[in-house]
Amino acid sequence: MSSSENPEIVERVFKEEEEKEDKKDEENGGFLKKVKGFVQDIGEKIEETIGFGKPTADVAAIHIPRINLKTAEIVVDVLVKNPNPIPIPLIDINYLIESDGRKLLSGLIPDAGTIHAHGSQTVKIPVNLVYDDIKTTYHDIKPGSIIPYKIKVDLIVDVPVFGRITIPLEKTGEIPIPYKPDIDLEKIHFERFSFEETVAVLKLKLENKNDFDLGLNSVDYDLTLSDVNIGGAELEKSAKLEKNGISYIDLPITFMPKDFGSALWDMIRGRGTGYSMKGHINVDTPFGPMKLPISKEGGTTRLKKNKEDGGDDDEDED
Repeated sequence: MSSSENPEIVERVFKEEEEKEDKKDEENGGFLKKVKGFVQDIGEKIEETIGFGKPTADVAAIHIPRINLKTAEIVVDVLVKNPNPIPIPLIDINYLIESDGRKLLSGLIPDAGTIHAHGSQTVKIPVNLVYDDIKTTYHDIKPGSIIPYKIKVDLIVDVPVFGRITIPLEKTGEIPIPYKPDIDLEKIHFERFSFEETVAVLKLKLENKNDFDLGLNSVDYDLTLSDVNIGGAELEKSAKLEKNGISYIDLPITFMPKDFGSALWDMIRGRGTGYSMKGHINVDTPFGPMKLPISKEGGTTRLKKNKEDGGDDDEDED
């Protein structure tokens, strides 16, 4: 009787083949483990001998060097420390800025430089937030508001022995969506009146529509009365414009009434005088200095004289 006719012999042959395969796999697996362990031991010995180690990083600071109604420039300072005896390349920097889990901006900076051996280096990551993009994407973000943000940064470095390493970093903060103030020239108060030269004070009303205070440092303006440009000035002026509040400032001005022609008589009689005004205010904010535009077209104001000139004072005008 042949072996194929004996089930016990066939089963024994199959078992012997399986045992041979299992033994072969164990031998191969054991060999690979030995090789892996050997390489790891060599790496550890090299690390101990030469002093290789993993670099560290931290977000040292976040700056807003420039901010206006259109954009905010943000610079993230990341301090990277390299404990190794050789320079290590900073291969890529991935960054993401989000607010309440919503993406505002992301990007990649390739080939970001080299970190010196046994040294530290501050890597600057510049990003530019465009407010129109944010307001178009997220309609609930209103001008004048302050929004929270989170910056996520992944530094990818190449270190001998360790290979490529990703160092994740995070930092949170707040950033404003600035809004320009509303202005109104409530009245022009004559200090000294003559047809050749008149010295007056502009009583300017400023409404700060932002959720943060503005510290006024200076103002520049150009004024037109009754379609006659009477010039302007750039003045240093200190005042606190409280958030969501109204403030008043006085601006001195000198002009020649004779340039107004027949419109002068309407002005002297105290009738409403049309005006337009434009300029800028330079302010300090909790987020850094800003230069904000001010403008008013088609406004109406009043001219008032001092009592000694035969006119009304501020208390008699309303």
